[in-house]
Amino acid sequence: QVELVESGGGLVQAEVSLRLSCAAWGSIFSIYAMVWYRRAPGNQSELVAGTTSGGSTNYADSVKGRFTISRDNAKNTVYLQMSSLKPEDTAVYYCYAAIRRRNAGVYDYWGQGTQVTVSS
Repeated sequence: QVELVESGGGLVQAEVSLRLSCAAWGSIFSIYAMVWYRRAPGNQSELVAGTTSGGSTNYADSVKGRFTISRDNAKNTVYLQMSSLKPEDTAVYYCYAAIRRRNAGVYDYWGQGTQVTVSS
């Protein structure tokens, strides 16, 4: 059994910083891609930032220069450092990971989501 546990969301004012964490727990052999998505009310899900096991990263244009994704492979954890937050960053943020389980194949896993609300 594997699960992703997110933390770090909250209500903040514009221009401040916030860091989200997503830790993978369970029978894990290796983790490939780790990605942050978000969904604002009335909108479709948007890829915010992703990172591969090799350390490559990619970002949505809307967050480039403000958000930084990083991962700690020893802790099976991915982080999203968000700076200069804007009201339009308000959304539920979800963590995704492609994980190879011990003695099993590669599966997709999602976190439960964490709310980020940015007030102007």
